[in-house]
Order: sequence, then structure tokens, then C-alpha cells
Amino acid sequence: MCASLNEKGLKALGESGMVTIVLADDHAIVRQGLRTLLESDPQFEIVGEAADGREAVELVKRRKPMVLIADLMMPGLNGLETTRKVLRLKSKTRVIVLSMYRNEAYVLEALRIGAAGYIAKESGGAELFQAIREVVAGRRYLSPIISEASIDSYSAMGTILKKAQPGSPDPYDTLTARERKVLQFVVEGATNRDMGARLKIGSRAVEIHRAALMRKLGLDTPRKLIRYALQRGIVPGREPKPIRKKYNKE
Repeated sequence: MCASLNEKGLKALGESGMVTIVLADDHAIVRQGLRTLLESDPQFEIVGEAADGREAVELVKRRKPMVLIADLMMPGLNGLETTRKVLRLKSKTRVIVLSMYRNEAYVLEALRIGAAGYIAKESGGAELFQAIREVVAGRRYLSPIISEASIDSYSAMGTILKKAQPGSPDPYDTLTARERKVLQFVVEGATNRDMGARLKIGSRAVEIHRAALMRKLGLDTPRKLIRYALQRGIVPGREPKPIRKKYNKE
């Protein structure tokens, strides 16, 4: 049994003594690599794999893992939205976000919505093991390499966590599910026409949703909207697939 687990962590393990884990990444080769790495430790058990955020949420519902390791960049739902939905399940699953992005905005947003850890993809296996054990023990974990890149030093961890604490109501939480999708598509660079085709609504309806979300967020230009999304850690998913639909020339 790993020495870093406290009484709370040991209790969470139960009689099996295993840490159950779900992996979520849209690249099969990455999931395979993570599975091979984690299964080299007999205390870790992979109980499911997901290729996108929605599948990850459903797996958490069914398998109730102790830990979900979710890539920040996934189609359907990115890692941040996946974390948000998993935590709304009121499950005991702890989420570790795995990302190639070190930007403090992404880290802050992940921690603010309740992620237990944030790991840089270039981190080594030993650090991932440590992160899992830390979150199972009821603590939070942040890659030192992220701190060094985005903040002055690793000692700033307390400052990050303080910033990430829920405070006054967040305007983002007032957005509807469709408005959040529109915001995601804006970050991906989709046009109103592409958004309409993907959401199965007209371009005019897309514009109404865009105007509504900008009003709720207190923003008055598209540039400010994109800047807000990036500051909040809302990142592009996969490049949008071309819409193979012919439109009448206007």
C-alpha cells in the first residue's frame, strides 16, 4: 500500500485495495500508453476508456471510478466541460486534467470548477503516479512544470488554489447549454453557417444565441468574446469537420 495515502485515502480504497481509473483521451495511442504505464503498478486498475468527453461522463456514471484522467482537448466536450459534468453527478470520482497547455488560465479554470489535479503531458510517469495518489488521499496536485512556466515558483500553489476558490456568482454559469456550445464553436473559428449546421438551427438563431451570451458575459465585441474564452481556459476541440452541405448562393 502506498505510503502517501492517508486514512481518508485508505478508506476510499475499500477492501480491494485498488485505485480504479477511467482514461479519457481522443487519441487511442495515448490511452494505450497511459494504460500500459498505469497498469505497471499493481495498485492501479483501469476500468474504462473514453474517446471523448460525453463518453467519459457516461463511463463515470456506470463504473464510478475513483479517478478520471481527462485530456483537456477532446471532441464533443473538452476536459473542462467534462470535469464540470462529472462533478455535477455528485460522485466521489476525482478528476485529473491532462494537458499540453501550461497557461495559468487553464489551470485556474480547471481548479475553480473542481478538478483535483492538473498535469502537463510532458510530465513523467512517476509524477502521474504521485498525482493519482495525492488526489485519492483527498489532496490536490499541480505539476511543478506548470507552476514554473506560468507563475514565479512552485510556492505559488497556494495562491493558485486561493484564486480558484468559488466566490461570487460566475456569469458563465448563467449560460445555457446551447450558448456554451456556441461559445466553444466561436473559439474553434466556426462561422455562423457552420454552427447552424452543427446545431441544426438557422444562422439567425445562432446570432441570437451569440448575442445573448455576450450580453450575459458583459462583452461587446467578438474579439473580447474570444479573449474571454481563452482566459477562462475554454480551448478548441478538434478542427471542425467540413460541412458537406450545399447552400444556395445569396
